[in-house]
Amino acid sequence: MLNNSTKVMFYMTLVGGILLTISSNSWVGAWTGLEINLLSFIPIMTNNENIYTTEASMKYFLVQALASSLLLFVITTLTVIEKSQLISKLSSHGSLMAIPLLLKSGAAPLHWWFPSVMEGMSWMNCFILMTLQKIAPMILMSNIILPSLQLTMVILSSVVVGSMGGLNQVSLRKMMTYSSINHMGWLLASLLISNNLWTIYFMIYTLMTTAIILMINMSKISFINQTFTMNHDSMFKFLLFTTLLSLGGLPPFTGFFPKWIVIQYMISNNYITITAMMVVFSLITLFYYLRITYSAFLIIHTKTSWNFKLPNKNSLLNSTMIFSSIMGLLVLPIPMSIYL
Repeated sequence: MLNNSTKVMFYMTLVGGILLTISSNSWVGAWTGLEINLLSFIPIMTNNENIYTTEASMKYFLVQALASSLLLFVITTLTVIEKSQLISKLSSHGSLMAIPLLLKSGAAPLHWWFPSVMEGMSWMNCFILMTLQKIAPMILMSNIILPSLQLTMVILSSVVVGSMGGLNQVSLRKMMTYSSINHMGWLLASLLISNNLWTIYFMIYTLMTTAIILMINMSKISFINQTFTMNHDSMFKFLLFTTLLSLGGLPPFTGFFPKWIVIQYMISNNYITITAMMVVFSLITLFYYLRITYSAFLIIHTKTSWNFKLPNKNSLLNSTMIFSSIMGLLVLPIPMSIYL
């Protein structure tokens, strides 16, 4: 991943763009950080050994450039009207400014570019797109977002598209994409409550996504049918699917904890109808995880007479990630109750 000094420089500027965006108090500074982040991620995406990365990087660049242009146009217009570029001064126009940010983060119904871009990237770049690239737009939205009908429709659209879109997928990348869209709905719902709740949800989501990407990348698999014959290590296979169920929000795994908090706080704030719909469609997401798990363990499970050793599967980092994503619910409620 960090195979040369050029890649190291692009990773540093990518993180620097995120830090510039979240630390800026003006929209022009935030826009500049978003552009630095975009121009750093495009070279990271490209790979001469994979012809699909060129198409994916071009699609990603065009969509992000469109969103950035729209954001700059909105910033310029509101600056002329309000005579200010400060984020706090322009927060009253949050519904308008959230549109390009939602397009950048891949929330439904502005998600049309997300699955095709994910399909053409390596697993490590998929991880960056699903986690790091969401930080800056979500931080900006946390400063301007207000409860509204438009936000409710975006939340419901993300939850519905993320659950229904993953039902007929055979590609693991597209399945993870629609899972990310589903979690975007929950992240936006957590923004309605507090920034602390959004931070907790995003950290746990990043932990679970990291564990899954590490295991899938080590196994070198890309499609669901490849998991059926992944019998070189039954425990590794068990951990992979258990982590998937944790990402789907099945209790008593870690992924259930942030959804539990979001449901509790939304019901206490009288968002009962939207909460019920989010729970129902999250069960559909959990269904296609369970369907894969059931098939891989009970229906199509063969044991070969030879065993392959996966490299680094017992490393301390990977083991910690996987264990935390599965068993974190045993210890998380204690510190989080103090934090909230």
